Amino acid sequence: MEATGTDEVDKLKTKFISAWNNMKYSWVLKTKTYFSRNSPVLLLGKCYHFKYEDENELLPVSSGCTIEDHVIAGSVEEFRKDFISRIWLTYREEFPPIEGSALTTDCGWGCTLRTGQMLLAQGLVLHFLGRAWTWPDALNIENSDSESWTSNTVKKFTASFEASLSAERELKTPTISLKETIGRYSDDREMQNEIYHRKIISWFGDSPLALFGLHQLIEYGKKSGKKAGDWYGPAVVAHILRKAVEEARHPDLQGITIYVAQDCTVYSSDVIDKQCTSMASDNTDDKAVIILVPVRLGGERTNADYLDFVKGILSLEYCVGIVGGKPKQSYYFAGFQDDSLIYMDPHYCQSFVDVSIKDFPLETFHCPSPKKMSFRKMDPSCTIGFYCRNVQDFKRASEEITKMLKISSKEKYPLFTFVNGHSRDYDFTSTTTNEEDLFSEDEKKRLKRFSTEEFVLL
Repeated sequence: MEATGTDEVDKLKTKFISAWNNMKYSWVLKTKTYFSRNSPVLLLGKCYHFKYEDENELLPVSSGCTIEDHVIAGSVEEFRKDFISRIWLTYREEFPPIEGSALTTDCGWGCTLRTGQMLLAQGLVLHFLGRAWTWPDALNIENSDSESWTSNTVKKFTASFEASLSAERELKTPTISLKETIGRYSDDREMQNEIYHRKIISWFGDSPLALFGLHQLIEYGKKSGKKAGDWYGPAVVAHILRKAVEEARHPDLQGITIYVAQDCTVYSSDVIDKQCTSMASDNTDDKAVIILVPVRLGGERTNADYLDFVKGILSLEYCVGIVGGKPKQSYYFAGFQDDSLIYMDPHYCQSFVDVSIKDFPLETFHCPSPKKMSFRKMDPSCTIGFYCRNVQDFKRASEEITKMLKISSKEKYPLFTFVNGHSRDYDFTSTTTNEEDLFSEDEKKRLKRFSTEEFVLL
């Protein structure tokens, strides 16, 4: 009886903490983000310039947009549609309990897992839909003002607190259904895109069966000594994402893999080996690869000399974003204007969405407005992501990224490098994927070192 009573107290405590976190992380005053019309805006390799929104002319060479064939002659609506189309993954509440705990929310500890999910989601969008794809309903999402945002949060907290104590949950009714959306499309390609759009989001659902959902990522994190409720740094998340993709058995995901750089070094032969390894013996096609590079942009604070490096990375067509943030908070960086970074913020607690139902709502998976942050506030720990569709694409990307690294390093040693050959050629322990233990001993040591170096949640 005593043990049962203790369990009930723990459950009640967990519910109260969940309700408190919902208030803490949902109490966000919606503020407008201002963009200059005199400076270009870069978003994951695409350039926008609002100064030329009403003019039928291309940007001058001196505008700052230097990406050939990726310059868009200004349109605020086109930029908004492009930004909103990126998949937004935030804190959630009242999802099925995480195995081994009573937690039904990741408020307060899961933000880096969420930003890692956003980076992977962008890589999958590039893989299945391409960079030119935008969600047709992106501009239909309501952009709430400060008053309605705040009042809705108050109502949400009250309802959440009552539901937490009574252990009840109310599911929202979808407002944009799959049937209605597909009915508006004029060709099979657009219909197929929408099916993949929903499929990608469903892989990140907050349920034990979702391939890249929080529950699965935490399971992989246990192999590195992490558990639900712990802080996950950008480098640890990179390795967890790699394991999640490697272990995914979905037929659509057999053509993509993830490579994580070792000590800021990308070994080209190791990458190509991963791209040429196929589960099916009759499949000779190259795999696409998402390359994740954990780096530090300084000591305790970010070194301002790395600003051009970060800008250069986010200007590349291969970039799928940066998992970073500022101390104690993780953000998904997707672009910049001048010396400010454009990001999506996972620190907003939303209700659980059951992605297993056919017409699950999409609105809460797309951010209605971008946020900006000064580069100087960025925490030095981050993980950079790139996507390459095949081996040829990887070789071209490595050449272009290497050139950019040399230019931005200002005669210093570059933050990371591409090296010919395998890691074993340089006396590093080669990691294998056939071990019963999900992480090799070498990986566990590396993950432990990353865990102690990165910023922590206080």
